Amino acid sequence: MFSTNYRRILSPLSGLLLLVFSASVFAQALPDFTELVENSAPAIVNISTRNVVQGSQRFEDLEDMEDFEEFLRLFGDRLPEGFDMRERPGASLGSGFIISEDGYIVTNHHVIDGADEITVTLNDQRQFNAEIIGSDARSDLALLKISGEGLPTVAFGDASEVKVGQWVLAIGSPFNLSHSVAAGIVSFVGRSLPQFNGQGNYVSFLQTDVAINPGHSGGPLFNLDGEVIGVNSQIYSNSGGSIGLSFAIPVDVAANVIDQIMMNGTVARGWMGVSIANLTQEQADEYNLATPRGAFVNSVLPGGPAEEAGFQSEDIIVTYDGDIIRNSADLPYHVGLTLPGTEVEIGVVRNGELQTIRMIVGDLDSTSTQQQIQLGSLESLESSMGMSLSQIDEGELDELGLEYGLQVDSVDGSIAEQAGLQAGDILLSMNNRPLRSLQEFVEISGQLPTETPIPLLVERGGEQSYFTMRLEN
Repeated sequence: MFSTNYRRILSPLSGLLLLVFSASVFAQALPDFTELVENSAPAIVNISTRNVVQGSQRFEDLEDMEDFEEFLRLFGDRLPEGFDMRERPGASLGSGFIISEDGYIVTNHHVIDGADEITVTLNDQRQFNAEIIGSDARSDLALLKISGEGLPTVAFGDASEVKVGQWVLAIGSPFNLSHSVAAGIVSFVGRSLPQFNGQGNYVSFLQTDVAINPGHSGGPLFNLDGEVIGVNSQIYSNSGGSIGLSFAIPVDVAANVIDQIMMNGTVARGWMGVSIANLTQEQADEYNLATPRGAFVNSVLPGGPAEEAGFQSEDIIVTYDGDIIRNSADLPYHVGLTLPGTEVEIGVVRNGELQTIRMIVGDLDSTSTQQQIQLGSLESLESSMGMSLSQIDEGELDELGLEYGLQVDSVDGSIAEQAGLQAGDILLSMNNRPLRSLQEFVEISGQLPTETPIPLLVERGGEQSYFTMRLEN
């Protein structure tokens, strides 16, 4: 009898003890960020900017802005003398971090882009005016400088050691709440964001589930050793707040860009001169590859570094200077990090056989290169799609009541013809991305899928309709 009662008492008690023990073990397994924050927070800064937007703001646009609601309610049409409704103050808020005791600060390009004044606020509430040493839109990085001595700093870590599942921590100013701390794990390494900034895919992001929000931009992402392994840059969100999908620029990209800005004031990037796509399973089978990995060369730009090195259409690039190329998004990232003039070895599968090609990397930002990219790629794309396009001037767009679009001058090939396009159509968007210029058409075309239908928004006879186009493998 006693034994039965004892078991009745012990059973729930043992369950409770097990629960307490498990919670204790779990708590001990979680990292303690307090020391990291104490050591690193003094080097994290809040960045606010001020600029004057001129010329393009209409009065009705301003009525929708919260900053002007009270102003317009009080003054209405009786504006103060000298007030120009074509100009308005603008501001952005972001974060950054100090990398040198004399005041060099890393942040995002989009945080300070177009700023007339930049104010940096330190952890101890001291404020400094900052100057822009250099800024790079393609990587979304900028280097600022404030006047100071003996300032707190953070150190860069090693991007190659970042692993999926490791703990990371962000410090920044979300919604202007300075020095807020958020923690999470690395969700993916090497994430490609084709629509990142309209400048090309030159960043291979760290994806995390850290609660990054507006205002975190430009702030650091730390590992548990207190080293910066990334610069927080982007989030995916339907609401504007965090949903657990945030992206940081890896520290190797940041170090490369910052070093170049410090030395030269600008950033030089490598260039190959090839049009590439992801490899399909059918192509992998055709070329006797175990998996569809690599960058498939659709075409080689005449006169470019790749042509001079001997690259051919249908080559499959599998390695670049010792780095494995998993898909087409990997290649621009690695090439872009290479200084122009560098000789590299590139592993290529051609006709089912692996071979090595040596190439002298070109300069992406040279004037002649940009002309070759635009003209060569455009001609190649027009030929492969079976249509020719032209820019529409602003006056004609205004008459048509359109903000953007490209004129379809002729249709003489299977892809465009099968999609239902006709000469005289105005192509407004492709794959749900607006077409404002021929260069945008080239950039977007390089990121189109080959396995799914591509939506095209077309204006014809004053009416807009959707067509679908499917690229050939």
